[in-house]
Amino acid sequence: MKFRYHFQKVVDLKSNEKTQAEWMLSTAIGKLQTEEEHLLQLMNDKRELISVIQSATESTASVSSLQEMQRYVYHLDECITKKNTDVKHAQVNVQRNQTFLNGKMVDEKVWLEARDKAKIKFQQEMLLREQNDLDEMATVRFAAKAGRAI
Repeated sequence: MKFRYHFQKVVDLKSNEKTQAEWMLSTAIGKLQTEEEHLLQLMNDKRELISVIQSATESTASVSSLQEMQRYVYHLDECITKKNTDVKHAQVNVQRNQTFLNGKMVDEKVWLEARDKAKIKFQQEMLLREQNDLDEMATVRFAAKAGRAI
């Protein structure tokens, strides 16, 4: 007789939920990496622009072009501030998804352990039945030999 776990569909559901949580975490990590890369690019743009402004002030640059570049620096500062907020939100989302995944992993583990215990119990019962059948066969043979001896 083959082992069939009555709650196998629950085990499968818990495994699917864990897989979905892994995908969600992976997506959140990808979003965080994208936000961090964009923040880094903004910071590099600002650093390059400041370098250009410093070079322009050392040479003969018009005041209006310097003001325009300075306004762009302010704009980049605003973008960097917003992007820092986006990065923090992405980090919170990653943490939330990690916690969610941990919960799903625990759920799956509980059900897998329950299935394993049920399988061990089933195997022990099968061994006991087999042993009882062998004992009964031995008893019948012994009785048959004992009956011939009389």
